[in-house]
Amino acid sequence: MTDLAVAMDGVTVRVGGFALRDLTFALPTGYVLGVVGPNGAGKTTTIRTLLGILTADAGRVEVLGRTLPAPDDLRQDVGVVLDRPTFVADWRLDQVERALRPFYRRWDRARYAELLDTFGLDRRARVASLSRGMAMKLQIAVALSHDARLLLLDEPTSGLDPVAREELIGILGDYLVDEGRSVLFSTHITTDLERIADHLLVLRDGRVVRTGTRDDVLAAYLLVRGSAEELPADGLVPLHGARRTAVGVEALVDADDVPLLGPGVVVEPPTLDQIVVHLGTVDTTRAAVPA
Repeated sequence: MTDLAVAMDGVTVRVGGFALRDLTFALPTGYVLGVVGPNGAGKTTTIRTLLGILTADAGRVEVLGRTLPAPDDLRQDVGVVLDRPTFVADWRLDQVERALRPFYRRWDRARYAELLDTFGLDRRARVASLSRGMAMKLQIAVALSHDARLLLLDEPTSGLDPVAREELIGILGDYLVDEGRSVLFSTHITTDLERIADHLLVLRDGRVVRTGTRDDVLAAYLLVRGSAEELPADGLVPLHGARRTAVGVEALVDADDVPLLGPGVVVEPPTLDQIVVHLGTVDTTRAAVPA
């Protein structure tokens, strides 16, 4: 068993006018990596590259110890939930199973039936009749029914109500009881990641802004609030995603830089959502270092 479930090293991928540039990160086996960033940051492109749907123009991509492009049998060990389902719209859910089962040596019919029941999915329903949330549940049921060692989930909780999201987090927890299993989880609902992610990858405009353990990423920044004079745009301390209003300024600051700020600045730990919002803002201003 490899020590890394997923790894990218210096990866560049061009898709139309967008590009992932020099992506380097890794997911250790047995853990959950949460991929976060604003819309257009490159989350889906990263997952499609790991799936081999897109080919890297530069760098190395590894999935479960195999360098891409890899043999077709790699799909036996990878479960996928994309942002939009790709099943034939006219298929009934029974037909989905009949179509996919021949491709997976470890397909578990009982598990598929159990998950459909858990998610309230009618086997006689057609794919086209499912709501977005129900279609995501169907993809999750398929992904968990062939004993995959790695799950690649692109916005799996999108369209799910809080009860269904809670069910999914519980299912992923059960899935991870086996230490040889790993999950890469892309989402804009950061509260889900705060509960389940061990590692984080923060993307913006196709580049890595920060990656590391969840605790390390959360500890790397502090949220600061102060007046425009205390947190000016032309200072020496970088302000990430500064928001300026008539009543003051709010920004993210590297934790090591906080002692350089003036005594009037309010400092507090940020939530993961605040980190994503502020790092997702392209412009970075600087705060003056007090004399």
